[in-house]
Amino acid sequence: MSLVQHVSAVEGSDRIDISSLRDCGDNASFESGRALSLCLSYDPLPKPEPAANRPEAVGAYKVSTTKRIAQVVVGVIICLLASGIVFGFAALKQILIEEGVYQHLCTEHELKKNVRLCYLQDQRLNLNFIIGSVTTNLSALLVGAVLDRYGPFPCGIVSCIILFLGSLCMALEEWLPFDGYPLSFFLLALGGTFTFVPSFQLGNAFPAFQGLIISLITGAFDASAAVFLAFRLIFESTDGAFGTRQLFLVYLVVPVLILIANLTLMPRHSYETRAELENDMEQACDNTLDIHDSDDDLESLAEVYSVRSKRAAERAKSASQITDLIGDEVQQIKHEIKEDEKKMASGVWGVLHGLPASKQMRTPWFILIAMFTVLQMSRFNVFISTIWSQYHYLLGSSKAATAVTKFFDTALPIGGVVTMPFIGFLLDNTSTVAVLALLVLLSTVIGVLGAIPTTAAAYANVLLFVIFRPLYYSAMSDYAAKVFGFATFGTVYGAMICLSGLSLFLQPALQALVHGVFENDPSPVNLGLAGAGLLVGIALVMFVDARSREIRQRQFQFLASNPSGSFIAPNGSIMGESERRSLLSVSLYDSAMGYGGGGGSGGSGTPRRRLDFRSPRLKAQDLLRGISPTSSGGLGASMLYNYGSIRSSSPQRS
Repeated sequence: MSLVQHVSAVEGSDRIDISSLRDCGDNASFESGRALSLCLSYDPLPKPEPAANRPEAVGAYKVSTTKRIAQVVVGVIICLLASGIVFGFAALKQILIEEGVYQHLCTEHELKKNVRLCYLQDQRLNLNFIIGSVTTNLSALLVGAVLDRYGPFPCGIVSCIILFLGSLCMALEEWLPFDGYPLSFFLLALGGTFTFVPSFQLGNAFPAFQGLIISLITGAFDASAAVFLAFRLIFESTDGAFGTRQLFLVYLVVPVLILIANLTLMPRHSYETRAELENDMEQACDNTLDIHDSDDDLESLAEVYSVRSKRAAERAKSASQITDLIGDEVQQIKHEIKEDEKKMASGVWGVLHGLPASKQMRTPWFILIAMFTVLQMSRFNVFISTIWSQYHYLLGSSKAATAVTKFFDTALPIGGVVTMPFIGFLLDNTSTVAVLALLVLLSTVIGVLGAIPTTAAAYANVLLFVIFRPLYYSAMSDYAAKVFGFATFGTVYGAMICLSGLSLFLQPALQALVHGVFENDPSPVNLGLAGAGLLVGIALVMFVDARSREIRQRQFQFLASNPSGSFIAPNGSIMGESERRSLLSVSLYDSAMGYGGGGGSGGSGTPRRRLDFRSPRLKAQDLLRGISPTSSGGLGASMLYNYGSIRSSSPQRS
């Protein structure tokens, strides 16, 4: 399972702390009238300067629609064939068992009893999956750094090479002088991540359909587990004549095709984000750009007019093409309103935005979700790698256990694809507290079902698992973006990935506990993990619920002390978005902890005023004046978001 997958936005703006604008004389994001837009990145390291190493992005309007459609289609197919194949391990494991892999580790007693899968053999096989799962999660940090610094093309080439080596190592394992399976799973997982993470930037090929494209890519990641399912079906239909060696030799075609696609079709550079396209639009509408210093070298006014007319025509063409991508001004405002409504629905958006990652990770917001994620990751991996062993004991039949395992092999990829649209709708329209409560409920039910020794409970457990798995991972990245923000996402979420990934190495200890202490009965461990998850989950839900209620109370206080009104945009249109922006500006972790009426401790003071960040009359000194907590007429640091409403009274603690 991979914490990399998500269906949430890949681009957005964090709540801005006004103190960060103290030296904003050259602050481009302020002068352009909008909050700085950031992209979701798994890079845990400080970002390089834009002019240093980062490759320049390309506007999607500069590439033909047909080519961009082809890139998206091919990108989804590539993810389907290569991005997360290691998570189909349960199907591949059946082939490896039939081929007698690691059977030499079985004791003489076990061999005489002709057991299908002995304990040490099971442990060694599962270790390969642990390596693959840990690699998938931890390598997201490496791939994020490479993608941010060098773009998607090098990632695509690296993925081809690594996938080819992993497949070749798997096919030729019996001739290698060492155990090649751990290395094979490591390479296949690493190559899959180099394929998957860069694919998210394809969402910017069609900004209006970004959510749909990301859902398709994430669904393809889930469905890629079906590759090993296809291997198992071919193996069974040929009575073992087509084994792992033949299957992986044929699979070598996949990295070759990916290489051809990267060299001929896929983008060499990332596509510009919506915010970058909006900046391009501003430049395309700026007629002063038609005037160049080189015009002085022209001999006649006719030549000057001709050259400038061509430049104006190019600008008009670019403006028209960009409008086709992101819509006109009205459509862009509707898009902003829709995004703001999603943020308000969460109830916790922006709560830790602006804090350093080191402080964010010392709050219960991080500690509780990290503990919950560690427990869920452990449960997921144990279930996938030991499903046959668990139900062999619970159902008391190899035949019944095999039937459940085959059902799981089929349901796993299908579940991820089918549930993806519903997951996106749930995360966009439901509060974070409700989502977390649903996760805790499903986690507990799955744990209980995993201890009931009936066929009906087994199939119900599998069905809930394949629904819960993609929901959990998408919800975690969504939680991180909303609570911690895009600016620190790579560092904070990367720390969560590292903790969860490294905890998977405890799986052999859990298996040893099941085998040695509980005599192969998985129920105590399943119930124990479910109980621990329930306790941590309840603490998490109660904490987030209490904080979201506090935020909501502050929002109501803010609206009550600010008379409703509308902004007048430069073009004269009425903008009724002030209340929405006000709601999104409230936080619990800034200098405005003494939230109340006006300035001062008594709650009565200078009335709050509204600022339209798009107004040409807004000056930098309006923000810079009074940023000091002791100055009068200053702007409260919690009251700035995008074009939002901010308070003019001095923030003081009560």
